[in-house]
Amino acid sequence: MTAPRLSAVDVARRVARDIPDGSYVNLGIGLPTLVADVVGPDKEIVYHSENGVLGMGPAPAPGEEDPELINAGKQPVTLLPGGAFCHHTDAFVMMRGGHIDVSVLGAFQVAENGDLANWATDEAALPPAVGGAMDLAVGARQVLVVTTHTTRDGRPKLLPRCTYPLTAAAVVDRVYTDLAVLDVSPGGFVVREVAPGVTPEALQAVTGARLTFAPDLTVVRPD
Repeated sequence: MTAPRLSAVDVARRVARDIPDGSYVNLGIGLPTLVADVVGPDKEIVYHSENGVLGMGPAPAPGEEDPELINAGKQPVTLLPGGAFCHHTDAFVMMRGGHIDVSVLGAFQVAENGDLANWATDEAALPPAVGGAMDLAVGARQVLVVTTHTTRDGRPKLLPRCTYPLTAAAVVDRVYTDLAVLDVSPGGFVVREVAPGVTPEALQAVTGARLTFAPDLTVVRPD
């Protein structure tokens, strides 16, 4: 793949465009947390964290971190006016009860039928860590995945079937990578947008699953 890939921030901006105003949103650890920093001022998003925070704001300025105000990934956050703390049991009730509109999660693998694997791999350097991912994957009304299209050594993450242990089955609605935006349909992955300079042939070459390209295929516009 010779075409330049989208930056992590550009992918986060593209995800942010799809989150409706007024949504209750949970952002997974890693790449998904960037979304909170790029949502436009025209939207009011209520961010939820499974450790018991509702109404998180952006990351604090350097030197203004509060060690007792963190998200589920142990990153310092701020609290917006009207924000609240609760017991983590109540935070999980929100997730399991279908009260989260959008869950943005990272992934090790996504299958063409929407299966998600994001808590365990076969790599010793990445110990299993499920956290609240299983609850978010099955409890949120919409599951968006943000990830790199391939692993660091070039292996595809979008596959006919996941080879890693599943987080949840058939839950992913849309995938955003550094090369494309893809919907999960009954017939598999449908490519809606590609990164600048990426051809359908080049994208298929780095994807394990068979791709279908939308008739109105466009180039990703992150901003």
